Amino acid sequence: MSGNGGSGTSAEKRPNELLRSWFVRSGWSKGELARQVNRRARQLGANHISTDTSRVRRWLDGENPREPIPRILSELFSERFGCVVSVEDLGLRTARPSPSAAGIDLPWTGPQTVALLSEFSRSDLMLARRGFLGGSLALSAGPALIEPLQRWLVPAPPGPRHDPEPSSARIRGRLSGPELDLLESTTEMFRRWDAQCGGGLRRKAVVGQLHEVTDLLQESHPEPTARRLFKVAAELAELAGWMSYDVGLQPTAQKYFVLALHAAKEAGDKPLGSYVLSSMSRQMIHLGRPEDALELIHLAQYGSRDCASPRTQSMLYAMEARAYANMGQPGRCKRAVRMAEDTFTDAEDWDEPEADWIRFFTEAELHGENSHSFRDLAYVAGRSPAYASEAEPLMRRAVELFAEDGEHQRSYALNLIGLASVHLLRREPEQSAGYADRAMRIAKKVRSERVNTRIRKTVDTAVRDFGDLAEVVDLTDKLAVELPETAEAV
Repeated sequence: MSGNGGSGTSAEKRPNELLRSWFVRSGWSKGELARQVNRRARQLGANHISTDTSRVRRWLDGENPREPIPRILSELFSERFGCVVSVEDLGLRTARPSPSAAGIDLPWTGPQTVALLSEFSRSDLMLARRGFLGGSLALSAGPALIEPLQRWLVPAPPGPRHDPEPSSARIRGRLSGPELDLLESTTEMFRRWDAQCGGGLRRKAVVGQLHEVTDLLQESHPEPTARRLFKVAAELAELAGWMSYDVGLQPTAQKYFVLALHAAKEAGDKPLGSYVLSSMSRQMIHLGRPEDALELIHLAQYGSRDCASPRTQSMLYAMEARAYANMGQPGRCKRAVRMAEDTFTDAEDWDEPEADWIRFFTEAELHGENSHSFRDLAYVAGRSPAYASEAEPLMRRAVELFAEDGEHQRSYALNLIGLASVHLLRREPEQSAGYADRAMRIAKKVRSERVNTRIRKTVDTAVRDFGDLAEVVDLTDKLAVELPETAEAV
């Protein structure tokens, strides 16, 4: 490999007009750009990079540098201009599509997963600062979503997927056990903040932490360390996706979920991968695509069937029930509800440590998910009061448990508004208004556009059906004051 990062190709080159344009507008000299590239390369641990003015001139003349030069140039020009300047904007890597621009069908390899996570989290942070987050992304659905993700099930090729032992030049940067423990505990702290405060308050902090972890993954590590780092990256990417989903950034959320699944595969953690797929399934239900949700859940169940804990399996059954409910299949929905309940009882006898990411799935969550399944069945069946009556005791119990819990404020609010919607289905508007009012009070403390949207939809339904009722009129007035429709900060 050339120490200067050249492409080594003998193909005829054309001047790179895109790179030249950005370079001229930057005001840098060739020597200054070369020095900045070398400085950034050393920060990344790429000590073999030694760029000079002649190399910069060759890039301008059309030579394609090897990684990590394109990414370094992207970062430098982005920082210079205060906006995301992608590798493609610089006219580099024209032989293959951009990782950030690619859809769901991404390469299942460790180095490319790291590069994708790094580039996307960096772009997210920069675009969020400028208020343009997520605008250039598009959601994938149907076969375009499901078929590429099926490769999650394909076994990794034999042999080491990461450096078994770092070179002597990298030993100084090796992570210690306490440092890895701290990274993992920080991820757990972020997860608790999300449950307590919603996705709008700490999302950028999670994305920033994810970007830092991807920097660590670009160094050489022993196999056990690399796997732990990929696991941290997977959990952070899933959480960044979940928070993005919570504040309404749906394409951004899906991209993080996909990258989280790739990182979970690199970590060799199938239960974690199934959890990521369940988050994607929940998003598809929210977006009105229950068939895709069901495919994702079945993929999660099949991929983790031999290693998921009873609690994780129960959560997957509960999500399967939600998908069947939204597809209008009551028989299969009820069977999945029973399986979720039966499997959850086995969790009490499970004597192995549970991963932190599944600890959220308590008895309250179980009742909340299953009650939402019956509530969804009621809507699909033409506002059936019978299904609403099945949902009501489960939802009420979930609300009671979340009130006692005191930590999962967003789930508490979501189940309060769920109970309000159930009472509307049962044509009990006074009770509905009371629960919606309680949900509104919790929503003021939680930065969650998802919560706010569900409250507004429920109040709109109450106004449509019972607009003359005094309790509903009061509720509408409170909504306008307490939860005005303003853009969420992310």
